[in-house]
Amino acid sequence: MRNPAVAGRAGIERRGRRFALGGLAGSLFVRTLFSTVRCEFTDRGDPSRPEGRVVFVCWHGQLLPLLYAHRNQGVAILVSEHSDGEYLARVLTRSGFRTVRGSSTSGGVRGLKGLVRAAREGHDLAITPDGPRGPARSFKPGALAVARLTGLPVVPVVAIPARSWQLRSWDGFVIPKPFSTVRIVYGHPVEIPRDTTDEALRELAETVAAELDTLGSTRGRTEERG
Repeated sequence: MRNPAVAGRAGIERRGRRFALGGLAGSLFVRTLFSTVRCEFTDRGDPSRPEGRVVFVCWHGQLLPLLYAHRNQGVAILVSEHSDGEYLARVLTRSGFRTVRGSSTSGGVRGLKGLVRAAREGHDLAITPDGPRGPARSFKPGALAVARLTGLPVVPVVAIPARSWQLRSWDGFVIPKPFSTVRIVYGHPVEIPRDTTDEALRELAETVAAELDTLGSTRGRTEERG
């Protein structure tokens, strides 16, 4: 008769190998694809905004090009505790991000504490306020709660590919096509005072969500980065 403990360990090892292989394959895909993609950056925010740390917020479906744009910058990003989040976490780690596990729907308290800890250690933060499972472009105010606790301004950011594929996933996940251009647009920083009420936080969430949608149609002068 098979020992259940041995079988359990074997299953864990198989999952670990699967996650490691998936993370390697994902990171190689990102590097190969974006070696042909040009990123152009536009800052629509206040030019006098502080140079310190921020909380970036973006829609989940635009995560791929933003992952590449902010690679190797040590940004701490909130990733779902679900098994599919493990694959993403492996890719993010290989791309120079710090991952914090949790979400606004599961593991939220642990995720919040992890982000606060990362901010105190000097990291920028990044959150997809409609993640991990939607509804798409529905701004959960948890991102702003993090900003309220840390004192960091919230900066909305969008990715606008000139040519792309869009998956039939809940978030309409966007993959830029090879040899295309992606415009990365940053919005106005939003300060969240520590005494902001939960009701005011929900109103601010609607405001930031509206700016994300507005930025998505932004056109104008850009700055090229390698």
